[in-house]
Amino acid sequence: MQFKALAIPGPVLVQPRIIGDERGFFMEAFKDGWFREHVADVTFVQDNQSLSAQTGTIRGLHYQTEPFAQGKLVRCLKGAIFDVAVDIRPESPHFGEWIGETLTAAGGGQLWVPAGFAHGFCTLEPDTEVFYKVTNPYSAPNDAGIAFDDPDIGIEWPMDIATAILSAKDKNQPSLASLKS
Repeated sequence: MQFKALAIPGPVLVQPRIIGDERGFFMEAFKDGWFREHVADVTFVQDNQSLSAQTGTIRGLHYQTEPFAQGKLVRCLKGAIFDVAVDIRPESPHFGEWIGETLTAAGGGQLWVPAGFAHGFCTLEPDTEVFYKVTNPYSAPNDAGIAFDDPDIGIEWPMDIATAILSAKDKNQPSLASLKS
């Protein structure tokens, strides 16, 4: 298992060891002890999975407010995504900064997105499936988001955002500036 710290303190790229042969592959995708020792001492309470049929589907930027803020361990089960975390911790010197990593089913990498970050992804292939573990259950009253195309964040999505496929909710998310006010 390899762990790579990223440009903003908090998120971590987790790369499980993949053992392959003529039959396919095997990997330990998650182990509580190594995760707690090398990434974050958290308890996961819920698993989520999504399927996005079309390339260019953007889901996010989502987060939950306290007391239901979520950390997420994200991996791609089928296809590929460009996975993004945006620092929304008000006191952070990195507030509004983002990191992005390409996660593929074949590569097996996972992105740890701690509480205090908004999360989103863009599908790079059709019929992409994403799986993520979360540290708090879904809470509708605490569900929140930020506009995926907020110019104050400036995410460099790997596609023409004018053609992005979005939910009605994600088309109408507020700006990052609204979080500071």
